[in-house]
Parts: sequence; C-alpha cells; structure tokens
Amino acid sequence: MKILLLTPQLPYPPQQGTSLRNYHIVRGLAAQHDVWLLSFLADNQTADPQAIAPLLALCRHVKTVPAPARSPWRRLRQLAATRLPDMAHRLHSPIFDIGLRRLLSAERFDVVQVEGIELARSMATVRRASPNSRLLFDNHNVETALQQRAFETDRAQPHRWPAAAYSWVQARRLRKFEGWACATADWVTVVSEVDAVRLRDLFPRLATPLSVIPNCIDVAAYQAAAQSVTLPLRHDIVFSGKMDYRPNVDAVLWFADAVWPGIVRQRPQTTWAIVGQKPHPRLERLRALPGVTLTGWVDEVAPYLAGAQVYVMPFRVGSGTRFKLIEAMATGLGVVSTALGAEGFPVQHGRELLLADSAAEMETAVLRLLADPNERARLGQAAQQFALQYDWRQIMPRFDAIYRRLRAA
Repeated sequence: MKILLLTPQLPYPPQQGTSLRNYHIVRGLAAQHDVWLLSFLADNQTADPQAIAPLLALCRHVKTVPAPARSPWRRLRQLAATRLPDMAHRLHSPIFDIGLRRLLSAERFDVVQVEGIELARSMATVRRASPNSRLLFDNHNVETALQQRAFETDRAQPHRWPAAAYSWVQARRLRKFEGWACATADWVTVVSEVDAVRLRDLFPRLATPLSVIPNCIDVAAYQAAAQSVTLPLRHDIVFSGKMDYRPNVDAVLWFADAVWPGIVRQRPQTTWAIVGQKPHPRLERLRALPGVTLTGWVDEVAPYLAGAQVYVMPFRVGSGTRFKLIEAMATGLGVVSTALGAEGFPVQHGRELLLADSAAEMETAVLRLLADPNERARLGQAAQQFALQYDWRQIMPRFDAIYRRLRAA
C-alpha cells in the first residue's frame, strides 16, 4: 500500500518521544509498504541527505517544511480570535498545507496517517483533496485529559494559578477539537489501554474504530549501547527528557523541592543529572543545588544511563505513556516512578520497579535502591525482560492489521 505519514518533526535522529515513535513507525511500515513522509523540520534539525540517510533509505520520498515560529503576541491573538485550542495553532502552516495538497494530487495514497493532535487540522485538507484516502489518526496523548490534570495540579499552588487558568480553558477547547479529530478519522490509535478508556469516556458516542499500539523502542540497541559505553557519566540519579515539556518540568521541580532535600540530608554525596534539551527557565534555579547537573542538549543519553544507579520518574501530570520508562528498563536500571509515570504499562511494584506517589515514599524508595546494589540488579534484570515486549519489531506490525481492515472497508 501507499502510505503518507505526516509528522510534527523529522523522525531522525530518533532521540525523544515523538521522533522515537515516528521513526519506528516508518521502520515498521517500510517493510511492507511504500512510505512517503511529509514532516516539519524543527530549528535544531537538519534535512541534509547524509545526516538523515537511514530515514531516506526507508522512505520513497521525504519532504520537510520549516516549523512555524510563533511569537507570544501571535499566540495570544490566535487564542483570543478563535475557539480552537493552542495545540491546533502550534503547527498550523499554509506552507505545509500546500505541500500536502501537492503530494495528494501527485499520488493516490491508500492511507494518510496523521501523527499527533498538532497536525489534526491537516485531516480536513486530506478529506477535500483526496477523499478516497483512508485517514488514520495516531493520538499520542489524550490531550484533553493531560490539560485537565495540569489544571488540577496547578490550581493547588497560588503562584501557578495563571497556568491553571490556561489549562482550564485549553481542556475545554481540546475536548471539542480532539473529539472532532477522532470523529473525522477512519481509525484512531492510542498508546495504551488507559488512553483508550479515557477516549471512550470523553467521547462515548465516538463511532470511529479504536486500537492500542504501544510506544516502542529498539530494545537490543539500548542494551548494546549501555554495554558499549566506555566512559559512563557517573550520577547516582538520572532523569531524562525534553526539558521544556510541561509534564517534565513539573516532575523535576516537584522532585527537587519535595524529594531531593530529604535525600541529601541522609546521603549528602548524592548526585542527580537532569538530561535533556531546552531546559525551561523555571529550571534555572536548580543549577545552584549542590550535586545537581542540568545538562541541556547532549549527543547521547546512553552514557548517562550507563553511569546511573537509579532512574526517577516523578510525574504528576501527563497522558499517554513515557518512552523513558522503557528506555531505562531496557538499560537495566533500577527505576522509581509515580503510578502516573508508569501509567499504561502493566508493571508491578517490587517486580520491575518501585512505585512511589508521595514525596516521603519516593525519598525512601530512591535511598533504598542507592543503598542496595543487589536490589537494583534484581529489578534491573526483571525490567530488561519486561522491556522486550516493547521492541518495535513486536509492536509495529499491528498497523498492518489496521491497514488491511481499512482497505477492506
């Protein structure tokens, strides 16, 4: 089949959530189908053929469009002038729309697959320009639920009330927009059973078929990378992720304020690395904390994972599932997570990881693993076995079954 994939950022190199999912989707589809890719290009990405050669080898054609820049004033104007949620504006681009219409007029695609709600407005263009193409909406997060959780978290802190007000408005706008996107598609995929239940609860009259296709990684590559690191970067505790992403910012700040002081009181020599690009200004104050390293962009996360003793996932806000959990598990790390951080994965406390929701519970769990290498090794071995089921080779063929049903419909 001819598949056109629309992605919010070029899925190469596959170094964080969205690009990881999209790159492995391309890998999985290319084995059975002809894949075209239309993608936004982020300001820190390149479309140089040599730099993205592995991606070009998988696709029949790759076209990129610069991601649109939005000033704060333009963002405010968009929010005031329309009833659409912020995410519907974030990647709305006439240039992208022109490129999409040209591709749809030049080729007859069996399926157009839209990766994430930021590109959902493109589905209207597909319906107009190529009514015979089947539309698949891959909903990475239930964004309505994510904003509702952000509102509930922020409203408990008076200094965060402006952010809470924003999330309150966005959750209501997103409910309408996300419902429209799901109803417009011929099929919807989500990353976990938890998200599937959320969507059905939000939109009980939704008639569009819904399937779960979990996030996945190249498990063997992570295991090999951990073993091949010659100079591991030693830190007792590691957190990794895109550090301007609101759930990551909230997780790190909560850990720093509520958990970290108790850890260093009992174990003053403890070190903690926060690894990831574009640290939000709210995180700058963490640089002054003894033992804490805020890395910014790094070429590879593997040396930090290889040098860590404990990986923490102190999430209070979020939806979907978190790649970082499977990455840490595949590396064989001892993991401490909130229940929300591990949401969507059938893990058990004490079997593959430790679950801790309160600050006191997380402090105790982290100190327990730092003090007990045998317990870290036991959990790490179980985690590696658990991660095998989320290898891309196991997960991505599930799209084929959906495509067959779409073609037969």
